[in-house]
Amino acid sequence: MSVHEHVSSFSLSTTSPAHPHIFSGKSNQSETYQKAIGKRTGWKKVLPFLGPAFIAAVAYIDPGNYATNIQSGSQFGYLLIWVVILSNLMALLIQTLSAKLGIATARNLPEIVRDEWKPAVAFFYWIQGEIMVMSTDLAEFIGAAIGFHLVFNMPMIPAALLTAVSVLVILGFQIRGFRPLEMAIATMVFIIVIAFSCEIIFSMPQFSALLAGFVPHFQGTDSVLLAAGILGATVMPHAIYMHSGLTCRRVIGRTTNERKKIFHFEMIDIVVAMVIAGLVNATILTVAASTFHGHTVISDLNAAYQQFGRLIAPGAALLFGIGLLAAGLSSSSVGTLAGDIMMQGFIHKRIPVFVRRLVSMVPPLTIIFSGSNATNALVMSQVILSFGIVLAVVPLVIFTSKRRLMGELVNHRITTLLAWAVAATVICLNVFLILQTLI
Repeated sequence: MSVHEHVSSFSLSTTSPAHPHIFSGKSNQSETYQKAIGKRTGWKKVLPFLGPAFIAAVAYIDPGNYATNIQSGSQFGYLLIWVVILSNLMALLIQTLSAKLGIATARNLPEIVRDEWKPAVAFFYWIQGEIMVMSTDLAEFIGAAIGFHLVFNMPMIPAALLTAVSVLVILGFQIRGFRPLEMAIATMVFIIVIAFSCEIIFSMPQFSALLAGFVPHFQGTDSVLLAAGILGATVMPHAIYMHSGLTCRRVIGRTTNERKKIFHFEMIDIVVAMVIAGLVNATILTVAASTFHGHTVISDLNAAYQQFGRLIAPGAALLFGIGLLAAGLSSSSVGTLAGDIMMQGFIHKRIPVFVRRLVSMVPPLTIIFSGSNATNALVMSQVILSFGIVLAVVPLVIFTSKRRLMGELVNHRITTLLAWAVAATVICLNVFLILQTLI
C-alpha cells in the first residue's frame, strides 16, 4: 500500500481499533487538512498545528536537565554553554524526524516497528519501552516531589503524595481533548521560562564571560564528562516515540502537497518549542555559573535551593523551586502519555492511562518512602535511559530514509547523513556515560 493510500484509508475511519488515538475526548477526532485550516489566513493557519512539539520538548527541561546544567555551571562557569546549544540543535533534528514520520505515514514510530519488523522484535521494544518510561517517570516524579518539598517546606512523603495527586489532575485534562492538555503543559513551560528569566536578572551574569562560553573548548577531563552528560542525556527515547504519536493522526493530509504543508506548519511548532527548551537550559547553566562558580560546586537539587537563598535572596530560591516543580509535574505527565503510545504501537494493547499512571508511581514512591537518596535515584534513572537511546534513534533514521514509507517527505541525503552523525554521537556519549557511572 502506498503512503497516499494508507493515509486516505485511515482518514475514513480515524477511530478504528487498529489506530486508537491517545486521547479519548470528543474533540480528539482527527481532522483533514482542509478542515483544520478552514477559512484561516496568514499566521492563523499555523494555530491548529501548535502543541505537539511543546509536549515533546518538556523532556528537555526535566529535573535531570536541571541537575546537569546546575552542576556544569557551578563547576565550570559558562564554559559549556556551547554544549547546551549543540545538544539543542541535535534534539531539534531528531524531533523533526519523529514528527515528519507521523505526518508522512499516519502511524507512530512504535506502530511502524510493529508493522515493518518481526513480532518478537516489537515485543522486545515494548518491554524496553516500559522500562524506559518507568526510568523517565522515576526522575521526573522525584523532581516534582523535591519541588513541592522545597517550595512548601514539607517532608518528602507528603510531597510525593501531593505530586501523585497533581499529576493525575493534569492527566485529567486529556478527557476534554488534546488542546486542554497542551494548554496545561504550555502553561507550566511558561512558568519555567518566567522563573528563570527572573533568576537571570537576580544573578547578573558577566556578559564577556558568557560570550566566551559560545566558543567550543574544555578544561580537563571533568568538563568533558559533564559535556557528555549534557549531550548524551539530551535526546530522550520516550520523546522520540511520543512526538510521532502526537502528529500521526492529529491532522491528516490526503495528498502529498497537504502533507508537505502540514510538515511546514509543524516545523514552526518544533522550532519555537525547541528554542524555548534550549533557552531554558542555557539560562539554568548561566544562572548557576554566575551564582555558584567560584563559591561551591552544586550536584544536588536541595543544595542548589539552599545556595540560591544564601547567595542571592530567598526569592531566588523560591523561583528555583517553582521552576523545578513545574518541570517535574509537566514532564511526569508527558511520560505517562508516551508509555500509552508505546504499548498501543508495539503490541496493539492498551490500558487506561490512569491505571498506567498509578502503576508507574510505585517505584518513585517506594524510593521516597524508604528514605533513599532521591537525587542519586534520579541520576541512576538517567543511566538506564541511556540504554534506550539507540533503540529509538536507529529505527527512526532508518524509516525516515525509506521512500516507500515517507513518500515525498523522505529524508534528503544530507539530512540522513546528519541524522546518522547525531545518532552516532548520542550513542557514543551515552556509552561513555554508562561506563563512567558504573566503573
